Amino acid sequence: MSLIEIRKRSLTVETTYHEGGPVTDTPLKLAAACAVIQNPYAGRYEPDLMPFMAELRKLGTLLAEELVQTLGKENIEVYSKAAIVGVNGEMEHGAVWHEAGGWAMRSVLGEPKAMVPASKAVAHTGYRLMVPVHYIHASYVRSHFNSMEVGIQDAPRPNEILFALVMGTGPRVHSRLGGLTKDKVSVHDGQR
Repeated sequence: MSLIEIRKRSLTVETTYHEGGPVTDTPLKLAAACAVIQNPYAGRYEPDLMPFMAELRKLGTLLAEELVQTLGKENIEVYSKAAIVGVNGEMEHGAVWHEAGGWAMRSVLGEPKAMVPASKAVAHTGYRLMVPVHYIHASYVRSHFNSMEVGIQDAPRPNEILFALVMGTGPRVHSRLGGLTKDKVSVHDGQR
């Protein structure tokens, strides 16, 4: 029997043309793919979450592939992941997404080196979460530090979890704060 029972999914795409300065030639697109599932452990303590984490890889792959189809694999420069656990669950029920969601994005994108940032919370229905994103090949590329809001108006219900993956096509519009730039990445260790 599957531990994954999807109630609903959503796909949100934000396109930014400017931030008060000149209109950019290449708008920034940030996209979030979300799935709301029944929490199989809501209301009780489960000592072994590993089977749940392993099964969530399929859900992660589904969401990652949807984002790649939406943005185009060759265009993706930033990524992240998030989980919002309904109030009858616990933080660890969202933490399973670190491996499952991160593994799925790396697999679909061709094994980029940078860690996948994350955000998670245990919260009420309708909660919105800001999710940090950064460059997929090196975590310290300052121009690509950004965030996107995820959430669904009627989720997660108390016995549910909302899992999200976020990808985007480039740096902040009008980024101009120096630091490491993507063309200067040289160590290829995911950091610098």
